[in-house]
Amino acid sequence: MKKSILILCAIAFVGLTNIAQSQTLEDILTKHFKAVGQDKLIAAKTIIITAKIKQMGMEMPLEMQVKKPNKFVVSFDMQGQKMIQAFDGEKGWVIAPWISPDPQELTGDQLRLAQQQVNLEGDLYNYKEKGSVAELIGKVNIDGKEAYRVKLTTNDNSAKDFFVDANSYYINSVKASVLAQGQTMSIEQTMSNYKTFDGITMPTLIVSNSPMGNVEIVYEDIKFNENINDAVFKQPVK
Repeated sequence: MKKSILILCAIAFVGLTNIAQSQTLEDILTKHFKAVGQDKLIAAKTIIITAKIKQMGMEMPLEMQVKKPNKFVVSFDMQGQKMIQAFDGEKGWVIAPWISPDPQELTGDQLRLAQQQVNLEGDLYNYKEKGSVAELIGKVNIDGKEAYRVKLTTNDNSAKDFFVDANSYYINSVKASVLAQGQTMSIEQTMSNYKTFDGITMPTLIVSNSPMGNVEIVYEDIKFNENINDAVFKQPVK
């Protein structure tokens, strides 16, 4: 169970109905970025998130601190034990007390999934510069609401389907296949309860479903441009 939580926390639809004719992919992305305040999100230097993870009847406090361009630390408490994942700009590390009280190197799929988790600017932003290819597949109906389906293929040939609400232009779900511990698994995430913090609109409820189980993340507060000491990202000395 603890291993599945480690994978799920490192991480975090429907039938095609018709081809969208009236709007181009770039029209939709432009409206999406405007709706969420992407320009302010890009300009933010630091992000601090406090949240709760809910899984298997447990509720675990979580804190994430991100300092651009690439430093992050994520910690959560589970049954009195604190797990930490971090990247200091050069080295990734993790402390999982149920495995070892000492910090371990965070590499490979675990590091990649952790970095994706804190990619708050999103895969669709500057996708061409990242070597990805995006295409507008068409419109779908999700629980009675229309959404645009955007398929993104990254430079490592992994694919994600983004479903952008046709009215609000918020992303309401993502379906992806991810590689974890040498196995490919399908992950479905739904995003809801969008709220605005300092002019930036983000989902405050993310529900992930996968073969490893279901996990719900409830965001309680999001702060931008707070001072963060670089020491919090450094691996503790054994």
